[in-house]
Amino acid sequence: MRLYINVDHVATLRQARRAREPDPVEAALLCERAGADGITVHLREDRRHIQDQDVHRLAEQIKTVLNLELATAEDIVSLAEKLKPHQATFVPERREEITTEGGLALGSSPDRVDPRLKDAIGRLRSAGVRVSLFIDPDLEVIDRAAELAVDAVELHTGQYSHAFPRSDEELERLRKAAKYARSKGLAVHAGHGLNYENVTAVAAIGEIEELSIGHSIVSRAVMVGMEEAVRRMRALVDSAR
Repeated sequence: MRLYINVDHVATLRQARRAREPDPVEAALLCERAGADGITVHLREDRRHIQDQDVHRLAEQIKTVLNLELATAEDIVSLAEKLKPHQATFVPERREEITTEGGLALGSSPDRVDPRLKDAIGRLRSAGVRVSLFIDPDLEVIDRAAELAVDAVELHTGQYSHAFPRSDEELERLRKAAKYARSKGLAVHAGHGLNYENVTAVAAIGEIEELSIGHSIVSRAVMVGMEEAVRRMRALVDSAR
C-alpha cells in the first residue's frame, strides 16, 4: 500500500501571511524521511495554497514521486507537460468550494465527456505522465474512466469519511467500486477526508494500492511534528494489510 502525503495545507498556512514559511517543500522532504511513498499537491487555478514555484521545486527536490492534482486549465496542463510528474490526477474544481466536494462528472456516455478533459488526458499520456481520475465510487463512472484509457482512478472517500463511524454502507460501496475498477484494468487509489480514526478500513481493501492523505496529517503535525504525524499514519496503513 503506497501512502502519498498531500502538503497543500502547509502552503495554506504560509499563504495566510504571504510569507516564506512554512515551506511545503521542506515539509515534503520530512514526509519522505518518515516513510511517505510520494508527495501530492493540488495546483488550483486560483493558487490559493500551492504556487507554481512550489511545484517546480518539488519536482526538483523530492526523492520519491510527485502526484500533481489539477483541473483542465491550460496553463496548469502545460506546466504538467513540461515538468512530467510521475502522476497527474484530474480533479473537479470550483473556486467557491473550500475543498473538493466530489468526483469528476464524466457524463452518461463517452461522447458526453468534457472535450477539455479528453484533450488534457491525451496530452499528458503522450508526455509519459501516468494519469488518474478522481471519481465517486460509482460503477457507471468507472466505466467512463476505463473508456478514457487512463491508468488509474482515485475513489472519493469523502462520503465514507463524513458517515464514519456509521459508515458500513459507504465502506461497502468503496469495496465494490474498487473491485470493479480493478476488473476493468484500472489501478485503484483512494482519498479525501481520511484520518487516523477511519483510515484502516479503507487501507484493508485489497484492490486499493495507493492512499492520498493531507489535511489530517498536517493538522496532527501542528501538534507533534511532521515526521511523527506521518509515521503514525504509516503504521496505521501498514497494520491494515
